[in-house]
Amino acid sequence: MAQRERYGLIGAGSRAGMYIGAMSGTVLGAERVPDVAELVAWSDVNPGRLDVYEREVVAAGHPSPARWAVGDLERMIADERLDRVVITTPDFTHADYIVRALRAGADVVVEKPLTIDAASVRRIGAAIAETGREVITTFNYRYSPRNSTLRRVIAEGRIGTVTSVHFEWALDTVHGADYFRRWHRDKANSGGLFIHKASHHFDLVNWWIGAEPVRVFASGGLRFYGAENAAARGLGSRPARGTGAGPAGGPFALDLAADARLKELYLDQEHHDGYLRDRDVFDPGITIEDNLAALVDYDSGATLSYSLNAHAPWEGYRVTVNGTEGRAELEVVERGAVLIGEDGRVVVDPSMHPDHSAVDEVRPDSERLVLQRHWEGAEVVPIPEGVGSHGGGDAYLLQHLFDRVTDDAPLCRVAGYADGVRAVSVGIAGNRSLETGAPVRIADLDLGV
Repeated sequence: MAQRERYGLIGAGSRAGMYIGAMSGTVLGAERVPDVAELVAWSDVNPGRLDVYEREVVAAGHPSPARWAVGDLERMIADERLDRVVITTPDFTHADYIVRALRAGADVVVEKPLTIDAASVRRIGAAIAETGREVITTFNYRYSPRNSTLRRVIAEGRIGTVTSVHFEWALDTVHGADYFRRWHRDKANSGGLFIHKASHHFDLVNWWIGAEPVRVFASGGLRFYGAENAAARGLGSRPARGTGAGPAGGPFALDLAADARLKELYLDQEHHDGYLRDRDVFDPGITIEDNLAALVDYDSGATLSYSLNAHAPWEGYRVTVNGTEGRAELEVVERGAVLIGEDGRVVVDPSMHPDHSAVDEVRPDSERLVLQRHWEGAEVVPIPEGVGSHGGGDAYLLQHLFDRVTDDAPLCRVAGYADGVRAVSVGIAGNRSLETGAPVRIADLDLGV
């Protein structure tokens, strides 16, 4: 057996659990990962979150990774002889950690987005050129069977040459609202949803049609969340924090104490760093948008029309790909409805609600890919079963990631540095278009790819 690679991890929030679990052999579909990857060191600004994960790792029969201060990243890489560093910290910190890790001698795996602005992209690109090391952005949605099936349909030429794509993404009032409670609500931290969330979506389109974005025109604003919108709808005063959800807090309040995972990772750890995971979505000072739209031109001649709504009553997406020989349509319902229980709390899992069957009959959780060629009848294209979260993509991503797979033809799901840049380039250009009211050419951003 080949020697296992030595990994370090920076950032012990909820997303880090996927990587920690994979390297301790507890993630479904990723049983081979501990044979090739060993987590030997980790770091977080909040020691309480490391305590939580340490208990789980030790309970799984693995030694606890060595703890390091975030300021000692270079020493951690050298002393622990790290091959790779996984970064799952807030978006605005990605560039600094990536550059430091590369220059200290480790490759990097970073959660999407790669970073949040053009200057940071250029810094990362310079460090890669200087060191020759590797940066991988994890785009798990590429590995979801429904998305890879659409990629296969397009790549096989079944709709001809792609002429246009329409992509609508709906975030419901559980998932969508959550971006307005946390650090993401400040655009300086996340780049807004054009960067933090939509980089997933732009990467999918880039990958589906095998083309590069060249120009972006965007529109959007904060139209539902935030203090001004709440006042305009007469919502009145609310508790300073979301904790204590129910009739008093309203359906947008989040009760961290009611969720064991959120409680142990965030509520119980507030005293370490003061980070509040459950702030009011109708606070003043929120600087990200909740409604976004963009027109994106591609070097292939295709055009994307994109929209994102963060306060829908259901969650999912619709994609239409038009080609010279036909059309493919993918519709996904990830959560059919957000319901309110008798106690005034949001019911995240509709199956727990006594009336869920009526709701599910109207809009059940589902996925459907329909192909129709010119002058032919429509056909439903079968979608294979997936494993794990994010539409069945996480487990496959982990196996490719830790095995360092590079050849994934014909699907080409492995995303390199250039893919990470192209994904954020649309959002960076979109943010600039929001500021200027004008279309933005991506070449003018000077991103180096």
